[in-house]
Amino acid sequence: MNQPRMVHCKKLGQELPGLPFKPFTDELGQLVYDNVSMQAWQMWLQESPRYINTYGIDLNTEQGREFLRKQMLVFFGFEEGEMASTAWRPNDEST
Repeated sequence: MNQPRMVHCKKLGQELPGLPFKPFTDELGQLVYDNVSMQAWQMWLQESPRYINTYGIDLNTEQGREFLRKQMLVFFGFEEGEMASTAWRPNDEST
C-alpha cells in the first residue's frame, strides 16, 4: 500500500498528505504541490466559487485569472494581504 506524499502545509501549519498532482503547469502549480495539503486544497475548492460568483469573475480573461490567483496566494499564506470580502457565506447567522 502506497503512503500518501506528506507536505508541511502552509495553510494549516502541519504535516499532512499532499496533492497527488500539480494543479497548474507553472511555478504556482509547483508551489501549491510542494506546500499545500489535500485538506487545504479542498478548502480552497469550496471557497473559490464564492469569489467567482460574488465578483462575477470571468476566468476566460487574464484579469479574472489573475484576481483568482492572487486570492489563492493570500488564502494559502504565500502572500500578505487581505482576502477580498465575500458578501455571502453559508451557515452565517450574523447576516
